[in-house]
Amino acid sequence: MKKIIKTDKAPAPIGPYNQAILVNDTLFVSGQIALNPETGELIQNSLEEETTQVMKNLEAVLAAANMTFENVIKSSIFLSDMNTFTTVNTVYGKYFDEATAPARETVEVANLPKFVNVEISVIAVK
Repeated sequence: MKKIIKTDKAPAPIGPYNQAILVNDTLFVSGQIALNPETGELIQNSLEEETTQVMKNLEAVLAAANMTFENVIKSSIFLSDMNTFTTVNTVYGKYFDEATAPARETVEVANLPKFVNVEISVIAVK
């Protein structure tokens, strides 16, 4: 049975989906972009700030399910330009212990919602 996870500390969905779905002990978190949940504004002053907002949004959804980044077993990173990988990876890496970091893929895509530079989704387990 699935349970819908939602919080006002992360951006509301901009389409027919939920922030996350919990099935048994597994949490599937929808891709997050750099929307500030308080203002609805996109954070795009710098790639570092944009990626940090994405990670904060993920953190808020995880917290709504009583989880942290320690529970993440898989992440997917979507970039509009693979040349930004190092910058995104540096910010992303601050949220994980390298020894226990999740499995991951990073792919370049033609476009992302609202033409952002980065979108990240995760799967976590209690």
